[in-house]
Amino acid sequence: MREDPVTTLGEVSDAWLVGRARELNAVGQHGDPAGQSNTLREADNLLLEAQRRGEPRIVAQLLRHCAAMRLTTAELVDSADELLDELLSHTKRHGLEVLQADAHALRGRRALLVGAEDTALTEVAHGLAMLDEELAPDRTLGRRSWERLLATSLIDIGLVLTQLGVYEMADEVMARAHQRIRESGGPHEIAVHMINRCRMQLGWGLRLERVGLSDEAASQFSTASALAVAVEGPWRESLFPRVSNRTAAEQMPVLGAAHALASPSADHITRLEEMRHLDRSMHPREQIIMAIALSRCLVRGDHRDDAVRVLSETLTSLNHDSSEPTLRISLAREFALLTELAPDRPRDALRDYALELETELWAMRETRVSTLATRLENSRLSHKHDAITRQAREDPLTGLSNRRALDDRLETLLSTPEVQPLAVALVDLDGFKGVNDRCSHAEGDDVLRTVARNLRDTLRTDDFVARYGGDEFVVLLPGATLSAAEQALHRTVEAVDGLPPELSRGVTLSIGVVAMRPQESAAQVLARADAAMYQSKRNGGNRVTALSGVNDPAEPPPVEPPSEIDQAVWIPPDAR
Repeated sequence: MREDPVTTLGEVSDAWLVGRARELNAVGQHGDPAGQSNTLREADNLLLEAQRRGEPRIVAQLLRHCAAMRLTTAELVDSADELLDELLSHTKRHGLEVLQADAHALRGRRALLVGAEDTALTEVAHGLAMLDEELAPDRTLGRRSWERLLATSLIDIGLVLTQLGVYEMADEVMARAHQRIRESGGPHEIAVHMINRCRMQLGWGLRLERVGLSDEAASQFSTASALAVAVEGPWRESLFPRVSNRTAAEQMPVLGAAHALASPSADHITRLEEMRHLDRSMHPREQIIMAIALSRCLVRGDHRDDAVRVLSETLTSLNHDSSEPTLRISLAREFALLTELAPDRPRDALRDYALELETELWAMRETRVSTLATRLENSRLSHKHDAITRQAREDPLTGLSNRRALDDRLETLLSTPEVQPLAVALVDLDGFKGVNDRCSHAEGDDVLRTVARNLRDTLRTDDFVARYGGDEFVVLLPGATLSAAEQALHRTVEAVDGLPPELSRGVTLSIGVVAMRPQESAAQVLARADAAMYQSKRNGGNRVTALSGVNDPAEPPPVEPPSEIDQAVWIPPDAR
């Protein structure tokens, strides 16, 4: 790692930060403790740099990677909680729905690590509901990056469903992720997805065996083995640490186990034992699948005692782990079947009892599916209600609050003494009419969205930005003095002025800002902000004008009435 990451990282692009975090996430999950510590330290430095830059989408992706890396390291799991909470609040605040759904998925995975299955169900239902409808791509990210984020969220949800044993729904979610990966994924994303699907098929097969559906289980194992073969190509170009002259099935436990479960034989023993002893960072799910696969091969090779030992060691090592409730039952069943050696009772007695137990557990599993479906439907309704409420208070073009939400917010602030001082600004675009005349209205809409994004991203989280109408915006800055508000808005003016011409189309900002007076109404303060904005216009635009009570003109400048074409949407100054 570089000695001075803050200095050197300042020279790299946002895309490099995200790409490097993805690499560290891939490498960190398969390294030794010292290597994991180093990769996590570097990832944390990347997060600090992203937070310094302040681009919400980049910050969210770095938060996601840093949290996910901690969830795969037992000693660091507790430290993921704060990052997960920050990721959820950050994505909510900036309207990043795909990453917000992923935050719920990761919180579900975290819940399973402490045995909180009910909480995990709720979290995964929230995440699924958010991705239930076809989402509009985030144009800021680009189509491929957005598709990759969506696929990652779906995969993370699918992994939690797999851990819960809800395999049918996990398969549906993984199939949706497959469509996105096929369109936008590189070799690493394809390899990760195929390995996850292979793992899911193996868990599903073990679950089917427990209720006596042997043929269906064999079909799942066969599918997993086929996936293990297919992954060899993208694996060679992935980010996983690997030995170049060995196959993926010789280095990834779940892939080697897939071949062994599909066709158990003594031929697999050496390879499986080698991976089992070399990979000390193996996740509990891999440990269980590997132990079952190895034990079956040992039995085929007439090494029953060794098979019992492998299963016993795995049960002991995972005695306090609760992250894989369904696979743990498969492990216990495998051990029970191998140790049923007493000659004084029928050999099928334990099997009959186990089948009865599994039938009951299957019924419980149906209840879990029903519970998940109910919570998913509730989450969908809640999400739809929130979306309708948001749309009623949101400008559809820019995503900012609309006039109705502005009126409510301003009235609330006026009646809350503790938010004083309160600065109110009116923002108007210089040269916007020319954009519509020279270009198209679609490009004019793009300019409005760009300005809205810069207003939102350059101001504080607590500041309120609304589209006032046309090319005008209003900003409420609670707790800001007039001087502080002027400085903050000046940074916004500079940010828009510094945009590439293809984004701004030459548009700049004229801003007027005033401080709220005692007992002043919303209409009065907006009229004064409007007058200050016109003073910025008269002085050439591309500037901020702050008017105190002493310098306010007695009356705002007259505004020419609109043409007949515009009268339907014109709002007179005294009503704005």
